[in-house]
Amino acid sequence: MYLDTPPRLIQAEVFSAMPDQFRRKGVNTEWADANRPGQPTDCFIEGPSFDADGNLYIVDIPFGRIFRIAPGGQWSLVVEYEGWPNGLKISRDGRIFVADYRRGIVELDARAGRMMPVLASRNSESFKGCNDLHLASNGDIYFTDQGQTGLHDPTGRVYRLAKSGRLDCLIDTGISPNGLVLDPAEAVLFVAMTRDNAVWRMPFMKDGSVSKVGRFCSMFGPSGPDGMTMDKAGRLFVAHASLGHVFVFAPNGELIARIKSCAGQSCTNVAIGGNNSDRLYITESVTGTVMVADISVINSSLRGA
Repeated sequence: MYLDTPPRLIQAEVFSAMPDQFRRKGVNTEWADANRPGQPTDCFIEGPSFDADGNLYIVDIPFGRIFRIAPGGQWSLVVEYEGWPNGLKISRDGRIFVADYRRGIVELDARAGRMMPVLASRNSESFKGCNDLHLASNGDIYFTDQGQTGLHDPTGRVYRLAKSGRLDCLIDTGISPNGLVLDPAEAVLFVAMTRDNAVWRMPFMKDGSVSKVGRFCSMFGPSGPDGMTMDKAGRLFVAHASLGHVFVFAPNGELIARIKSCAGQSCTNVAIGGNNSDRLYITESVTGTVMVADISVINSSLRGA
């Protein structure tokens, strides 16, 4: 996974954890029965994304909740509804989009505390179970339709919903497609394939389709890569849902750093924040903890190499 220099180790620390008042202890849910059978689940957080005021929004999948965490770490409930919100992204104009396993792509009106439908089906057929989304600079929405796919059922889909309303299926052979992100030039889409324990690289053709899709990097473990983000230098930050790390890959696919969890093994998603975009915020889903790591050291170590 690396050539000459071993990856730098960065230790994460706790930014904020879900307060006890919001934890649903001893409550069974259909989502937990299917995805965490026999394991106590008082929350399962995901989908971190910052608004223009520096508030961090996250979702709580099994209980259909979306929270706002203030810069000082204080939590407030924005909405609770009938759904399983998973991925969440905030656009440049402040709109909040959610990939919901039950309801497809929806939009959150944070002021009114309500969810509005954006896309619930394709050609009258329901999605398998939408997982995550990424917003392109032109307003297009890329999203994954993961459901329960895996090596036994490689039929996961990756879609592009154009701002015009056109829906394109980019691939329908995904092995549990999960987090996704465009490169800085928006010429390549990277998709975490959780059950393949790999990140796929999907270059765009002139007509907007993808071709020559390949594995950008491979990992190991009982689960696999989950949420991802990319910085302006093209470095890919990959949360691994069972290894308790976020792995940082250079544009050539070399592992250059690993960020170690201080809370648990289920690192599920990431968001870059901080005044200088030098902090990485990480959701550890099982413990309901948001961690933070200083990623400026990656830049300094590269400058000193």
